[in-house]
Amino acid sequence: MDHSDVARRVLAAVGGPGNINAAAHCATRLRLVLADEDKVDQASLDNDPDVKGTFLAGGMYQIIIGPGDVDIVHDFLVGTGRLREVSKDEAKQVAAAKDPPVMRLIKTIADIFVPILPALIAGGLMMALNNVLTAQGLFGDQSVVEMFPAIADYAALINLISAAAFAFLPVLIGFSAVKRFGGNVYLGAAMGAAMVSSGLVNAYDYGAMLEAGETIPTWQLFGLSVEQVGYQAQVIPVLFVSFMLAWIEKRFHTIFRGTADFLLTPLFTLLLTGFLAFVVVGPLTRILSTGITDGLAWTYANTGVFGGLLFGLVYSPIVVTGLHQSFPAVELPLIAQGGSFIFPIAAMANVAQGAVCLAVFILARDAKLKGISGASAASALFGITEPAIFGVNLRLRWPFFIGLGCAAIGGALVALFQINGIALGAAGLVGFLSIRPQDIPLFLVVQGITVVLAFTSAMVYGSTRGKVSLASAAVGESIEQAEREAEAAAVEWR
Repeated sequence: MDHSDVARRVLAAVGGPGNINAAAHCATRLRLVLADEDKVDQASLDNDPDVKGTFLAGGMYQIIIGPGDVDIVHDFLVGTGRLREVSKDEAKQVAAAKDPPVMRLIKTIADIFVPILPALIAGGLMMALNNVLTAQGLFGDQSVVEMFPAIADYAALINLISAAAFAFLPVLIGFSAVKRFGGNVYLGAAMGAAMVSSGLVNAYDYGAMLEAGETIPTWQLFGLSVEQVGYQAQVIPVLFVSFMLAWIEKRFHTIFRGTADFLLTPLFTLLLTGFLAFVVVGPLTRILSTGITDGLAWTYANTGVFGGLLFGLVYSPIVVTGLHQSFPAVELPLIAQGGSFIFPIAAMANVAQGAVCLAVFILARDAKLKGISGASAASALFGITEPAIFGVNLRLRWPFFIGLGCAAIGGALVALFQINGIALGAAGLVGFLSIRPQDIPLFLVVQGITVVLAFTSAMVYGSTRGKVSLASAAVGESIEQAEREAEAAAVEWR
């Protein structure tokens, strides 16, 4: 191999020195952060006998040269093009900085939720199973549990276990998010546990207590009256608290040393973070939650089809924040007045995310991605979308946005035909059980349109422009894993 000539050909194919923001390499690949990936002459690289493959992953254009050669080619590449040479980790940071702030936020959220996906997927599928067992009228006048009383206790056990991951979600997020932000994961889990303590009013009961005029217990802290309310199934408050905890912990590590650091840093970190969590973050996010729900109710009531389209568009992003848990406070009064628009539109948003995730399952070539997307799609189609949103759709980005567009169309149709829910339930394929009887046929038609539109759009996009993301994620992960195993073996041998 003529390493200098390979470097020259690669440099020309990727658009020249001016198109490379940073260059690094690993054991087998050149890792280039490009200013404009559309300038790459892919055909030249594909036909180059010394280039063993290319793919885009982690915001870097990666060119496989091979062990023993890549470092030499990299040196010629940097020298010839006078490129900015960085380490592999620095290249990742440069690549991440290219993304718009919203994309960086989405990636951060995905990084936090991917490790806890197994618990969410299992919980979602068990919730779907419990809904099938307990739904009235699904297989006749009685539910399955009423027809077979012997399985009633087993159904109750399934319900108990399925709800655990969502009721104690702040504990899981606290652990994973603080790890992502560079703090002590056990402090994160402890803070998450405090936010769902049994000594607080359960967040699921908060809205009903307000509607009933019940008194919410409060703390009196330095002249401030703070409601004692938990954060069950909440996302945004815990993410803010986790970021604060990691930041505060790092500051104390710079102040204390040795034994003082070991004893005092965890103490002061939890004291300060706990105060901010319940006095600042909690009240602010609760105000935000109330504002969103009241604003949506006003918009739907006053703008008709546009309101349905808007609510369908924003429902899944609201699920990302966890603020959808506040909707029952708005939905129950609407049901009492004759019907709620929230449930049918939520069902459209959920099945749209499930349908695009199902398309990913069919298109994926990587066994890991196929397994996650298949289970997550089933969960989402039955009304539990967190595994699909966080584990697949947000991670790949384009399925999530396709789902939003199709959910908006479904929401507009719900508003156009004035479809209303009369009960809370599973906002998915079995959601017709909670719909006003005369609206059920139209609900099923609109739901079918939403599913077909979302699935077809995702299949078309995933087979064309989205094909690269489906392939590169799988290729990148497999190569990364192989390199980690090789490096671990080398360390063990030494």
